[in-house]
Amino acid sequence: MTATSPRLLLAGSCLALLTTLSACSGAGGGSDSSSGEAAPMSGADSGAVEDRAGRNAFSSAGGSTDESVAGSGDVDAVAAQQPALISTGTVSLRSDDVADTRFDVQKVADRYRGQVTDSETRTDQEGEVRDARLVLRVPSAEFTEAMDELEKVADLEASTSTSEDVTTQVVDTRVRIRVQRASIARIEELLQRAGSIRDVVAVEQQLTQRQERLNSLLRQQAYLADQTSMSTITVHVERADAARTEPEPAEAGFRSGLRAGWDGLTTVLLGLATVTGAVLPFLVLGLLLGAPAWLLLRPVVRRRRAAA
Repeated sequence: MTATSPRLLLAGSCLALLTTLSACSGAGGGSDSSSGEAAPMSGADSGAVEDRAGRNAFSSAGGSTDESVAGSGDVDAVAAQQPALISTGTVSLRSDDVADTRFDVQKVADRYRGQVTDSETRTDQEGEVRDARLVLRVPSAEFTEAMDELEKVADLEASTSTSEDVTTQVVDTRVRIRVQRASIARIEELLQRAGSIRDVVAVEQQLTQRQERLNSLLRQQAYLADQTSMSTITVHVERADAARTEPEPAEAGFRSGLRAGWDGLTTVLLGLATVTGAVLPFLVLGLLLGAPAWLLLRPVVRRRRAAA
């Protein structure tokens, strides 16, 4: 008994260890099989719940969670981005010949690879060009040089220019577009996994909203790209001898009233004289044709009266 008791104890310990290991492996296999069986049944629903939770977080925060993560790199992106400026200028000129000055402004636009997008010209009673207004679009990199050239085309009256830095807006719009595209891609994947009509409708609604938001951001990006790549310059050209009509102050008193009455009487007399001069030729013609006719018809009228 004393010789065999250690062996029995060792065998009992090994048997207990094997039993424990088999029980643990069976429990692990059972948990895997249970999770494998539950996944096909609730995979779409769990994905929908997760996406709804993500959408609620997006709407409550006013943006996407990815957008906040991406926004953490906006500072570095702005630092790496070249300055994006929207430059506008106005040049007022005075010239003896507005038509020639207008042609010179067109040549400046051509020299800097720009174009005239809007043009307006006004003439006087004699048909000569009195003033003109032109709107030029030139590359932003050559905005300063174009302004200097336009100021030398004719006598300079005034010149103003402004520049607005929109670098932050450009970078922010670019980041938001990237976030919206990533969100749309995730929703499209969720749409493929939707298992019920209710989930399909909900996912499609979210997809439509994000697509509209993406289109709006794309339009904003296109506008910023156009305004930062091409600058706008408005040129006003006025003829040097153009008469500026200024209202005279109204006079009051006896003299002004007498002058106004005399002017009115003169106007009435002139009107009567004009009417008389216009009617007089017809009166003379009537007398020349009517007198002989009356002399010829008078005996006939008398005979008819006597017979009556």
